[in-house]
Amino acid sequence: MATSDPLLQPYRLKHLTLRNRIMSTAHEPAYSEDGLPTERYRLYHVEKAKGGIALTMTAGSAIVSPDSPPAFGNLHAYRDEIVPHLKRLADDCHAQGAAVMIQLTHLGRRTNWNKADWLPVLAPSAVREPAHRAFPKVMEDWDIARIVRDYAAAAQRMQAAGLDGIELECYGHLIDGFWSPATNKRDDDYGGPLDNRLRFARQVFAAIRDAVGPDFIVGARLVADEDWDKGLSREEGVEICRRLIATGQVDFLNLIRGHIETDAALSRVIPVQGMRSAPHLDFAGEVRAATQFPVFHAARISDVATARHAIAEGKLDMVGMTRAHIADPHIARKVAEGIEERIRPCVGATYCLDRIYEGGEALCLHNAATGREATIPHQIPRSDGPAQKIAIVGAGPAGLEAARVAAERGHAVTLFEAASAPGGQIRLIARSPRRAELIGIVDWLAAECERLGVAMRFNTLADAADVLADDPDVVIVATGGLPNTEILATGSELAVSSWDILSGDAKPGERVLVYDDNGQHPGLMAAEALARAGSQVEIVTPERFFAPDIGGLNHAKYAEVFADCGVRLTINSRVLSVDRAGNGLKALIGSDYSERTETREIDQLVVEHGTLPLDELYFALKEGSKNRGELDHRAFTALQPQTVETNPDGAYRLYRIGDAVASRNIHAAIYEALRLCLPM
Repeated sequence: MATSDPLLQPYRLKHLTLRNRIMSTAHEPAYSEDGLPTERYRLYHVEKAKGGIALTMTAGSAIVSPDSPPAFGNLHAYRDEIVPHLKRLADDCHAQGAAVMIQLTHLGRRTNWNKADWLPVLAPSAVREPAHRAFPKVMEDWDIARIVRDYAAAAQRMQAAGLDGIELECYGHLIDGFWSPATNKRDDDYGGPLDNRLRFARQVFAAIRDAVGPDFIVGARLVADEDWDKGLSREEGVEICRRLIATGQVDFLNLIRGHIETDAALSRVIPVQGMRSAPHLDFAGEVRAATQFPVFHAARISDVATARHAIAEGKLDMVGMTRAHIADPHIARKVAEGIEERIRPCVGATYCLDRIYEGGEALCLHNAATGREATIPHQIPRSDGPAQKIAIVGAGPAGLEAARVAAERGHAVTLFEAASAPGGQIRLIARSPRRAELIGIVDWLAAECERLGVAMRFNTLADAADVLADDPDVVIVATGGLPNTEILATGSELAVSSWDILSGDAKPGERVLVYDDNGQHPGLMAAEALARAGSQVEIVTPERFFAPDIGGLNHAKYAEVFADCGVRLTINSRVLSVDRAGNGLKALIGSDYSERTETREIDQLVVEHGTLPLDELYFALKEGSKNRGELDHRAFTALQPQTVETNPDGAYRLYRIGDAVASRNIHAAIYEALRLCLPM
């Protein structure tokens, strides 16, 4: 059907017609196996094609040379074995109407030498990158010639695989390492004036064009302003764009603003929650106006309204909604069908990218199907079996997801919640201004439950009688947990929890010690709230490095606050006990590595040690259930129905999920609910 929606207009790039203006830019989900895009990788991209996207850009980035060892699961574009895998991926996406491209790179100094073949990291000059910590070898003439050949050979492989095009990564990697005065200190033909600094890039693009011919699409994802006193200025960046265009070897520009030398800098290139939406969109539009050339761009364009504005106002030709598609790969389809309100929102948590380094794979905080397309559908099918009555207690993320999935399956669902609104711990977390967007998880789940006819009973502290009043076939306890502060040898009763600080139940003290024996968000959020309130804060943790379960992008925002507010960080230490000392408290601090102790005179001790299950209702219901609460783990992980029956007199099946089992996180709660209810 014809439409006037700017997002749904086709776009012609050279010979290729893209069906709309929505794309997913190159990123590495770390789903590869031995550097190859096998089934999991392929299905991840095919799902976006099914969801109506015009262009999915694979790899972030695929490496062209063996001496560019993978930093985070990168594809191996230097191997012939990659071709059949990419061909199947491309063919399957093409069958769904989407175009497929790939990003190629030599990582340069943005990796480490102690991987793969243990070859030295290369760079234009001996300038170390703090993020990956390698000291690079200065490239020689034969290194340059070899890598130029590697780029051309990799491009030929991509063409042979039937991809629609490639783009070269030119920000933070090898090519733009020559461009930037921050990283190019050479005094030969590849250093000094801009024309010299562009020499390597021109050689690479020329070699690729000679290898693939004039018709194959070749673009550049490039930095046009490093936003850095040591780096490329806007003026030089725009001039680089003009000079690349003038060669006739580049078909589009995919623009970046900023540099990625450190986690702090990277967080401004890839903004997280609490930061501006689309901060570089106007800049990209200005470059497009200056060059009159096809421009793509992505940087926290997470909602359809902003994406539509970008196209309607002529700022972009193609708009990248990359993290948004990790949250919901069916954005374009839902826009076309007029159901934008059903798009699962990206809430900026950036669990996806932080997981690549911390957990080894990209996962969405609240869409457990992403990356698991082989076994979990993004569209929940209706059950072939009889409809059941399902009672769920607790409307946190676990309970809401269980209700949504069970209702999609066609079951009659009643959801009990003691509070006046859904959300559980998310509602508490979202009270932080910087993490307020997380409430989008609750809003979306609650709206889906309402659409599906879930009976939601708020302000109901359900007991066993309430739950069993309607004779349910299945009872799911998702009551969450309560903070565990009872971890000190003595004095635990004098401590408050992170929840107390975040909820406002405990007024911030003047001198506050935060004992974080968890390493996830709650303790850091409490410390941030205290610091912003003017408290003198020290964080003590037994870990050997700060916040081990917080990835670099989220870590950066906490670190900024802590640096600005003078928060003290003490690692490798434990709070052993706390006692009253006059009008204040005295905390005893020790270590796993020494018998030495020291004390702190404080006004308040905040203990973060996760939660303990709120499980009274579960145990009250256990003996009356058919399975006595038992979960068949083999069936659960295989997404098969639960069939355990150990109590012939039982009247219902009973399960518990989320923090009602053990303290974990939002993704774990949602994934658990989905795995339990999908086979029902």
